[in-house]
Amino acid sequence: MSTDAEAHALALERGRWLFAQACDFAAGADSHERVPEATLPEIAFAGRSNVGKSSLVNALTGRKTLARVSHTPGRTQQINFFDLAGQLMLVDLPGYGYAEVSKKKQKNWGILIQDYLRGRAALRCVYLLIDGRHGLKPLDRQIMTLLDESAVAYRVVLTKIDETSPPDLGAVLARTTEVLTGHTAAFPQVFTTSSRKSRGIEDLRAEVASHAA
Repeated sequence: MSTDAEAHALALERGRWLFAQACDFAAGADSHERVPEATLPEIAFAGRSNVGKSSLVNALTGRKTLARVSHTPGRTQQINFFDLAGQLMLVDLPGYGYAEVSKKKQKNWGILIQDYLRGRAALRCVYLLIDGRHGLKPLDRQIMTLLDESAVAYRVVLTKIDETSPPDLGAVLARTTEVLTGHTAAFPQVFTTSSRKSRGIEDLRAEVASHAA
């Protein structure tokens, strides 16, 4: 194997090993005051309320019920913290953009997310989930701008890629990659995933594991 291939294989194995370890719910916070003190490096998952965040967290950890999955959007109503093997904290942020939630609750969630993103020294990276069928929406662009302004590094992950055709996915991927060039805190690489088909999960595990203690 080449050096690059060897490094990739080692990263995949590190990701596989880490996500095979215990992963437990550590805390939930519905206000900034209830956010626990950081004890581990953290990576956060952000995205619209119907983008499949909980499904992706479950797929990464190989567990069906670690993060609550619902057919009704907007069910993640707090910041949830999951301790992965005492080496990394996985943070599931409330989904944004769910129209049937009251404007007051939407505002409160927005403030909670902003406060967390702007003031968390332990936060290593945000994985911004985008529906692979539709691409970036205005609210996604707002979050990207917030992350740029907060100097929080982030990576875009396209979800539900099994529900779109290769040509359509290619077009979404090209548009997304082009947009990222204008955002200072964004990594240029875009991950493509399907929680249902386990596509792209190994590579994403390897990337996430690189932030572990």
